Amino acid sequence: MTDAEAKLWSRLRDGRLLGTKFRRQVPIGSYIADFCCRNSKLVIEVDGSQHAQRTTQDVSRTRMIAQHGYTVLRFWDDEVLKNAEGVLEAIVRELTRQKLTPSPSPLPR
Repeated sequence: MTDAEAKLWSRLRDGRLLGTKFRRQVPIGSYIADFCCRNSKLVIEVDGSQHAQRTTQDVSRTRMIAQHGYTVLRFWDDEVLKNAEGVLEAIVRELTRQKLTPSPSPLPR
């Protein structure tokens, strides 16, 4: 793990963020997600500087993961290291938004 991934993982692991269960290095299709909450269908990607030259691949990767029903949040390493609280707030907003959004296919009566 990079320093940024380790810092974020220390805040996500063991249900420390809203009691939400995240896992590391989760296979989704042909990709490995940095962090994933299967229950909330949320993937967190932490991108290092090498991603600045890989934007096309990252867009394709995000699209493929989304086809599996996941929402993908991406953060730069630097952002995680310098503004971890802001990153966590963005993750909490997404988790909260998902809980407030009604299911697109309600259960039959």
